[in-house]
Amino acid sequence: MGRPPTKPAKLKDGFYIEVRNEGSKANGIKIRRDTKEEMMMAVEDYSRIKDVNILGELKNDKWVDKKEKKKKLKK
Repeated sequence: MGRPPTKPAKLKDGFYIEVRNEGSKANGIKIRRDTKEEMMMAVEDYSRIKDVNILGELKNDKWVDKKEKKKKLKK
């Protein structure tokens, strides 16, 4: 057998969605697509029978978030 891995697996660059059974609270399966258009087509296909959560774009092991959070400055 051997020792179980302690480090999470690295994800490839691309656009990710998470698909799970309807009503399930467990983590779903992450599905990667190369372009945003392909990801949106996959969302349409899977949303008919599954719950779909769009995770976004991943580049160099970091999630790309175009919305910048505003920081409150302390005086």
